[in-house]
Amino acid sequence: MSSCSFVYVMYVRTSIERLWEALMKPEYTRVYWFGTTQESEWTPGAPWKIRFADGTLGDSGEVLEIEKPNRLVIKWRHEFHSDLKAEGYSRCLYELEPADDAVRLVVRHEMDRSESRFIAAVSDGWPKVLSSLKSLMETGEPLDQVASLPPLLVR
Repeated sequence: MSSCSFVYVMYVRTSIERLWEALMKPEYTRVYWFGTTQESEWTPGAPWKIRFADGTLGDSGEVLEIEKPNRLVIKWRHEFHSDLKAEGYSRCLYELEPADDAVRLVVRHEMDRSESRFIAAVSDGWPKVLSSLKSLMETGEPLDQVASLPPLLVR
């Protein structure tokens, strides 16, 4: 079976600890990630969820690997749209490493399915979310484009 993947690499002028915290903690994610929060105990095998501001479940899965503050792997399934949910679980990897006065962040989101509609959707969403994260870390302000949900997620 062929797979489908999205990879994004960026450099953020911040500390690795601060970027890690921004990726995990709801007080950060709700600012740069369309008002969503993540729920998890952040241990291997722990459940993981993304919720919209109104409490609706957007995505769910399981923490597969975690090496604070360098690596996180999540088993991830979209829950909001039935056609994307039907594609099953994807795998999302975050890798962080120091890079001079910045942190190199790699996000790899993949699925063992060719031409995945879910991977196509995250390929549109991740650049906005990650650019907003970078802006928040470097300027204190997220991008305006993440103030409302993307069209794919509007009911």
